[in-house]
Amino acid sequence: MSLASSHMDRMYRSQRHIYDASRKFYLLGRDGLVRELQPADGAKVLEIGCGTARNLVVAAKVYPRAQFYGVDISAQMLDTARKSIAAEGLESRINVAVADACDVRPAELFNVAKFDRIFISYALSMIDSWEDVLAHAMDLLGPNGSLHIVDFGDFSGLPPWFGKAMKTWLAAFSVTPRDDFEPAFATLASRRGTSVRVMKPFRAYAFHAVAVVPGKGPSWQNPSVSQSVN
Repeated sequence: MSLASSHMDRMYRSQRHIYDASRKFYLLGRDGLVRELQPADGAKVLEIGCGTARNLVVAAKVYPRAQFYGVDISAQMLDTARKSIAAEGLESRINVAVADACDVRPAELFNVAKFDRIFISYALSMIDSWEDVLAHAMDLLGPNGSLHIVDFGDFSGLPPWFGKAMKTWLAAFSVTPRDDFEPAFATLASRRGTSVRVMKPFRAYAFHAVAVVPGKGPSWQNPSVSQSVN
């Protein structure tokens, strides 16, 4: 077991039991991201940092003809995830495994070569090597695939005292908003020839980003989905 996985297991050993009930109040935009995925029938969708599988369960219900996969570095969180998946009767459509976000090996874990959609929800702010995670995620996408991300923003549209208080509070949970995300994401995407879109909903409380590999990507006909508060 790595030091990172040990740290996360210690952090979530107790929190995992109340994680979903407490996080719904401040992890904004997750359901908007799910609605944006729009995977085709038979598509393979991966969540990096899936935690309790809350998002995977929601997505599997919205897209009953897609197959879902999740990885997380915490075995404790995945224990809760498997129970949640089983409780919803989704074991045949959601597979989860322990893996480092920087070194996901889908062929070994799931017998899958590439994914059609990958999403990361409020996980980059907890990973020191987050830029490596983005690069690896892009490498895991197949033709016409897309990477979708939602996480804490820079709070620039909110009162300064709020942003300062939020960052102090989040630091207590080993969470660091990535204020330099947008230029890093654009640079990384340009090297791979992908197009990117970055939005800052909720007055920059969060950022919502998408990278689409060359070809036909997801529809942007309803940009309001990124404004969801759920």
